[in-house]
Amino acid sequence: MIAALICGILLGYPVSFTIAGIATGFAVLGWALGAFDFSLLGALGQRVFGLLTNEVLIAIPLFVFMGVVLEKSRIAEDLLETMGRLFGRLRGGLGVSVVLVGALLAASTGIVGATVIAMGMIALPTMLRSGYDPRLASGLVCTAGTLGQIIPPSTLLIILSDVISNAYQQAQFAQGKFTIETISVGQIFAAALMPGLLLVALYILYILGRAWLRPQDAPPVAALEERPGRVAVLGTLAPPLLLIVAVLGSILGGIATPTEAASVGAVGAILMAGLRLGVARPLILGASGALFLLALAAGIVPVRLQRLDAGGLDWALGAVYAALALAGFCAIGASLRRGLSDGMLGAALTSTMTVTAMIFATILTASIFSLVFIGLGGDETIAAILGAMPGGPLGALVFSMAIVFVLGFFLDFVEISVIVLPLIAPVLITMGHDPIWLAVLFAINLQTSFLTPPFGFSLFYLRGAAPKEISTGQIYAGVVPFIGLQAAGVAIIWVFPGIATWLQALLY
Repeated sequence: MIAALICGILLGYPVSFTIAGIATGFAVLGWALGAFDFSLLGALGQRVFGLLTNEVLIAIPLFVFMGVVLEKSRIAEDLLETMGRLFGRLRGGLGVSVVLVGALLAASTGIVGATVIAMGMIALPTMLRSGYDPRLASGLVCTAGTLGQIIPPSTLLIILSDVISNAYQQAQFAQGKFTIETISVGQIFAAALMPGLLLVALYILYILGRAWLRPQDAPPVAALEERPGRVAVLGTLAPPLLLIVAVLGSILGGIATPTEAASVGAVGAILMAGLRLGVARPLILGASGALFLLALAAGIVPVRLQRLDAGGLDWALGAVYAALALAGFCAIGASLRRGLSDGMLGAALTSTMTVTAMIFATILTASIFSLVFIGLGGDETIAAILGAMPGGPLGALVFSMAIVFVLGFFLDFVEISVIVLPLIAPVLITMGHDPIWLAVLFAINLQTSFLTPPFGFSLFYLRGAAPKEISTGQIYAGVVPFIGLQAAGVAIIWVFPGIATWLQALLY
């Protein structure tokens, strides 16, 4: 089935229809051969309903919208320009600025395609003009753009948290435990934060080391504008950093659920876009302050006016809260109106709908695929294969990581996450592997799938945005060292699992 799926995708047919078609074809074949019971497909409706009522996954379109709005409003351009001027005089400094901007955009948008395209159109020509090796410049842009998959908030981590949580529950049932524990999105976010920063550090060390060993590959920028002042740097970095703190801080601090935090991020992105598009600064800053005060005050002193014993103080506080909300709504309305007239909002909504539809269509059709695969005994076969691996649990994990890495050459991270991982993760957790640590290892492995030819999405994104003088071969050659750095990151976290587990253990 998996081989047929890869062949179908290689033919270029839409992924979701390919997954559903392959599953249906093998269900009919299995039924004809007496190896599949068609009544199993009756569980499909329940699976679809479970997906549509999964509150965690509501965060996906909100985070996608947040990232697309920040990309369409060209906030990424401001970040790249400022950071490039700040580090450009350092040998390899322009490359360092690309990695740092990639990390900032990852934590504030989480959209790989938007980040790669933005940096491919802005940073890549600048690096080429400054004398950077085309392969290094291309590899840098591709790799920095993929940080959006490992640094939270990220669509990959949201999907992965749902998959690993289900696998953990299955493993506990298999072990005879009926008072089960679950894993939240916040735990996966907390676990992935330090490994994401570790990858950023590895990339920067590689760039500086290569610039020192081969100065011609990453020279300092010669004709550079005057370094930006502190006010300019603060003005560019403060809005994204505040958005990151508001979203991640509220999740990791236990103040808000991921879905609530995603809605905060979407509102913050709208306000930032409004500021970028020319809405009056005092209105945006005043509204942001009003909404912050509203969230803080409502958390400390909640008001419930529907209660029969609500007194004069409650009504007074309710009026204050309503005024703060109204101030926020005015600025949000002004930003939306400006975005609509500018064309930014329509493009952002269309892009959000397209990405969200692709993700949910893949998850839905993957339910059909996994149902047929399990009905044909595929899960038992995989459990037997992993159990027979030499080296026990360690050998099974090495084999699983290798399979996921190889599949990354052909399949997208969504397909691997919702088709392959639900089959192997329960077995690995039953063998004794920590589910949080396992999730981080798989996340970095799946992030690598964006860089591996021939179907690495980052390679396609950059191919579409790169100047004509950059060849496809140079892009492919440029990502090879960074794939090695990804493997080094996995090895470090494998040897030192505390990097992935200590923060979530501290917070949760």
